[in-house]
Amino acid sequence: MKTDILIIGAGIVGLSTAHQLLRLNPNVRVVILEKEGAVALHQTGNNSGVIHSGIYYKPGSLKADNCLRGYHMLIEFCKAEGIEYDVCGKIVVATKTEELSGLEALYQRGILNGLSGLRFLSQAEITEYEPHCVGIKGVFVPQTGIVDYKKVALALANKITSHPNGQIVTSAKIEAIIGNNNGGVVHTKTERYEAKVIVNCAGLYCDKVAEMAGEKLNMQIIPFRGEYYSLKPEKAFLVKNLIYPVPDANFPFLGVHFTRRISGVIEAGPNAVFAFRREGYKKSDFLCSEFWDSIRFGGFRKVALKYWKMGLGEFYRSYSKPAFTKALQKLVPDIKETDLIPAGSGVRAQACDRDGLLIDDFYIQESEGFIHVLNAPSPAATSGLSIGLELAERTLKKLG
Repeated sequence: MKTDILIIGAGIVGLSTAHQLLRLNPNVRVVILEKEGAVALHQTGNNSGVIHSGIYYKPGSLKADNCLRGYHMLIEFCKAEGIEYDVCGKIVVATKTEELSGLEALYQRGILNGLSGLRFLSQAEITEYEPHCVGIKGVFVPQTGIVDYKKVALALANKITSHPNGQIVTSAKIEAIIGNNNGGVVHTKTERYEAKVIVNCAGLYCDKVAEMAGEKLNMQIIPFRGEYYSLKPEKAFLVKNLIYPVPDANFPFLGVHFTRRISGVIEAGPNAVFAFRREGYKKSDFLCSEFWDSIRFGGFRKVALKYWKMGLGEFYRSYSKPAFTKALQKLVPDIKETDLIPAGSGVRAQACDRDGLLIDDFYIQESEGFIHVLNAPSPAATSGLSIGLELAERTLKKLG
C-alpha cells in the first residue's frame, strides 16, 4: 500500500497528528498503524483523566507551550464533539514548612506561564475547597479539569476514519522499517506500506521503532508503572475534586494525589515504580528481554543510583497498603486503609538519556523522511491536539 504519510501508534498523539493533517490538507493520504486491536489501549487509555493547566512546566518549554495551547484546543474539541468534561480546578497543598518555597515557586511558574486566577490559600481557606484536606498553605488552580481521554481518542479516530483520505489499521505490529530517498517502507506481518513521511508516535516503544528506522539515539525509554486505589463509594465525600501535594523539583513525578474522575469515582495515586516490562501493568508482569534491556542501559543505572532512596520508597508503597495510606493521610487524615479499593494502573514511557537524566521536556527527533516523538509523557494527553498540530506542520513541510 502506498500513502503520503504513515503514522505509527494510535494513542492520542498519533490520532491528533492524523486529525490535524487531514484538517490542514484534506488531500493528503494518512494511514495510522496500531499494533493493538483498538486505539488508545496504553498511555492514553490508562491515565488519570486530568486536564492539566500547565502550572508545572518550565516557561518556554515544549511542555509548557503545548499544554497551554492544547488545553484550549482540547476543551473546544470536547464542546464540538459533545464529550463531557469539567473544569473543576484543583488545590496544591503544602503540609510542612519545608514545602512552602516549592509552593511559592510553583505559583510563580504558573504566573510566568500565563495562568490567571491562581490564588494562595491559608490553612482555613484550604477547607473551603476541600473540607477534609489539611495543610499549612495551598494554591488554587482554577484551570485544571477532568475528562475521559479514551472518549477523546475514539472521537478523533472516528473523524479520521470517516475522512476519505484517513485510515486506521489495527493489529498491525511493525516488523521492519526501510528508509529510502522517497521516505520509507514499513513492513507488518501481512502488509507492506510505502510512505513519503513516517511519523513515529509509538509511545512505550518509540525508541525501538526509531532504532528500527536506523536512528542513532542518545536515550532510551524506561517504563514506570503508576498504581491507583479508588475510594469506596461511601467515602467519596472525603474528596470533592483534585488535591495534589507540592511536587519534588528533583523528581519528574507529582507524588500520590487525589483525583475525581469524570465518572465521579475518586482515585488515589499513583506511585511511580520501575516496571519490569514496557507494558507491565501488574506487579507480576515480567519480560526478561525488556527487563535486561533497561538494566543494561547505563543511563538507567545512573538514574537508579541517584534516586535509589525515592525508588525504594515507591516500591515499599507499591507492596504496602498501610504505607500508601499513610502517604495519602498527609493530605486527607480521615482516609483509612479500609477505605481504599485497588484500582487500575498505567505505565509511563519516560525517556532517559545516557548521562542519567530523566528527560523532562517533550522530545522530537527528525531525519530524512522521518519524525520521531521520543518523549511524550504527561501532559501529552492534555497537549495532544497541540502536539498533533506541531507534528502535522512539520510533516507537511517535509512532504513539500
